[in-house]
Amino acid sequence: MALIFEDGAEFGVVEEAAFDGCLEDEPGTLELADLVVGAADGESLVEWNDEFRVALAQDLEHLNDPHRVEFFAAGVDPQEHAGDVTLVFLAVVFIGEEGVEVFLKLCKTADIVIENFRPGTLAKWGVGYDQVAAVKPDIVYVSISGFGQFGELSDRVGYDPVAQNYCGWTSLNGEREGGPIKAPTYLGDDTAGLHGALGAMAALRHRDQTGEGQHVDVALVDALMFQSDGFPTAGALDVPMGRWANEFAIAAPVNAYACTDGRVFAGVLLDSHWQKLADLMNEPDLRDLTGAERLEQREQVDTLLANWCAERSVAEVVDTFSELGLPAVRVNTYAELARESHVASRDMLQTVKIADGKEIPITAPAAKFSRTPIKIRHRAPTLGEHNKEIMAELGYDADELARLAEIGAI
Repeated sequence: MALIFEDGAEFGVVEEAAFDGCLEDEPGTLELADLVVGAADGESLVEWNDEFRVALAQDLEHLNDPHRVEFFAAGVDPQEHAGDVTLVFLAVVFIGEEGVEVFLKLCKTADIVIENFRPGTLAKWGVGYDQVAAVKPDIVYVSISGFGQFGELSDRVGYDPVAQNYCGWTSLNGEREGGPIKAPTYLGDDTAGLHGALGAMAALRHRDQTGEGQHVDVALVDALMFQSDGFPTAGALDVPMGRWANEFAIAAPVNAYACTDGRVFAGVLLDSHWQKLADLMNEPDLRDLTGAERLEQREQVDTLLANWCAERSVAEVVDTFSELGLPAVRVNTYAELARESHVASRDMLQTVKIADGKEIPITAPAAKFSRTPIKIRHRAPTLGEHNKEIMAELGYDADELARLAEIGAI
């Protein structure tokens, strides 16, 4: 069993087994997650295992304030339902020893704890790694933060765009003559979450072999540096790096091109592909240009392909390229993506009935398993929805539950 603890009220979608027997001896994850990054870690893990999500806060005011804004006119926030994947949801407010006691009892049932509070916060509350390991020595305790659990900046607040800008990512994103631009998605949160999930699995493997638990420390800035394709090394060696927008430093022509009814992203990397493209554009004199020569004549070859695309529809460009074995795709909006037949064939949007009875399409897990296929079987629980069931399995009777609720511990 794994437990996931969350600060505030970010919710998720269940992707695994039903609630029955959730505290039995099964692999799982316990997550304490503030904002997206912890949810990304738990989302990755729950694709394979059962999971708890526990909302943690210092008081009821903080618990009921999810510090987020409703952006969607339809009245449904997709991030609320698809940002994490969750089996059951328990709300715990740390008021006195009672809340800590509930938390530690849950930890005794867990294989993995995930948290992404500011370093030192949970230790101050009495549920940091050392306190949890004291009651569950083989626990795998994953901490995700902006700058990590140690280092000169470890005590700083670090959200996703802070990490993107600190690690240099935004300096290369955007138009060639423009300024730094952050990613439209939570790139740092998502990559840190994936590294947290991978780290948890590696630590769990070590525990299974040795019986030893451990503390796994993942920083958003470290995750983004690792995923930066060697750019930090290039920077350390003072190798110049430019902003390329939709072009490639190592290939031409490659770009997003306007068509009569939209845009395509297309281009070539191999010389053999360029020869096909030159034939297609009726440019025999340029057919034998090498990759290096095309880079020297980047503007010319880019303009040739731009002009060829400008006279055709998106479908014509994409289909023609596909027939020749050349890469080209429509530049989709997310609305257009949701209607792509390929997305449907991959079952990447699965209809789920949420708590208010509405049915919405939820993004499915990316990994496809040949022996253990995964479906979104349950909606996202509401805050504290499973308090009674979870607490009963932990040994609390109705009178104890009423007392904890009265003092605000749950």
